[in-house]
Amino acid sequence: MIIRHVRTAARTLLAAGLLITGALVGASPAAAAAAPTDLPASEYTLTADYHKFDTLDSALVTALGTSAVHTVMENANHTRQALPASFSVGGLSTGFRFDDGDNSDCQSFPQGITTSRDAVGTANSGNYDGHQLVLVSWYTKDGCDGAQQRSRITLVDWDATYPNTYRKILLVEPTGTAAAPDFKDIPIHAGGVSWYGDYLYVADTGRGMRVFDMRKILNTDTGGTADQIGRQSDTVYYAHNYAYVLPQIGTVTSQTTSGNALVWSSISLDRVSRSAVMTEYTCQSGCTSYPNRPPRAVRFPFAPGATTFAATTTASQALQLPWYNLNGVASHNGRWWFNSSGQKKLYYWTPTAGPSTFAWVGGGESLSYWEDATDPDLLWSLQETTGGRNVFAVTQSTYGGG
Repeated sequence: MIIRHVRTAARTLLAAGLLITGALVGASPAAAAAAPTDLPASEYTLTADYHKFDTLDSALVTALGTSAVHTVMENANHTRQALPASFSVGGLSTGFRFDDGDNSDCQSFPQGITTSRDAVGTANSGNYDGHQLVLVSWYTKDGCDGAQQRSRITLVDWDATYPNTYRKILLVEPTGTAAAPDFKDIPIHAGGVSWYGDYLYVADTGRGMRVFDMRKILNTDTGGTADQIGRQSDTVYYAHNYAYVLPQIGTVTSQTTSGNALVWSSISLDRVSRSAVMTEYTCQSGCTSYPNRPPRAVRFPFAPGATTFAATTTASQALQLPWYNLNGVASHNGRWWFNSSGQKKLYYWTPTAGPSTFAWVGGGESLSYWEDATDPDLLWSLQETTGGRNVFAVTQSTYGGG
């Protein structure tokens, strides 16, 4: 069971942006000036290939062997911390902070969030392979001010039966040949992540999503140096001293028939409509690294009865959004939430109720909807700010959800 930690009183906060005009963050909505509008959904399609790396993946499994998720968690080697007393947000239910090393790391930044409740729903308390888990995606730079160098995920145990531990797993792309399989780093932003069934979908900003299979976590040698990656000999594979790597199995590529290509800044799962939703980080004006135009949000349905997309998928919904600097998106049962780190706002919208705007945390990133069979449903989110990497869940009803 999750231990609920609800803070009902505002307090003087140490983290800038968490207290706004004397009110608890998220405590009350403000009227939004504009609402999303419909776009032609038929203009947005996906092409899925779940077998792109079959030959290389099979060779890697033979060469390295695999570890199930429960084995990885039995070997978890980092301990998460409680949220600091200074952290406060409206509807706060629970959460944690990474250990001191990850909290202060100036090279690596948490971005996407999903959970085993996405993967399997509420059955058996949302356990995947015996564990209730929170999964966070990260990107790592080459030095504190360098370019994107690689990406990883963190699996965090979220069950009182197990210690408060987590484990890092490097994301890799298979290379080489069937006779000499290899792998390399994936230098993407990993701005969003979604876990559905056994498949993990990671946002690839300019392309769509990369696909991974949680049943194919590979064992690697923790020796070598921190910069070594891939095959060293027939029997030795290094991965920057990581003990586990997760190899890519396929791709989901985005196409747009008119206008600008989609920017896959964040994604999440809607279990009710069995679809993935995405949104774009764009600027109203003045940006050089991001588009200067209104952002969009698009919904893509999974194949009937599957946790995969069909070979070709047409969007079922597309929206033009009136908000900017969007880092996170969630949708559930016709309701939408959008997080803007730049504006420190959480936007809520349904076609019938219209939009609402709530004060939110600074440095906020992705969103994930947590279904619960007995307790209130939650929204999970996280902050990327160095020194303030809080991962937290709020009651979704506090932010417009009924």
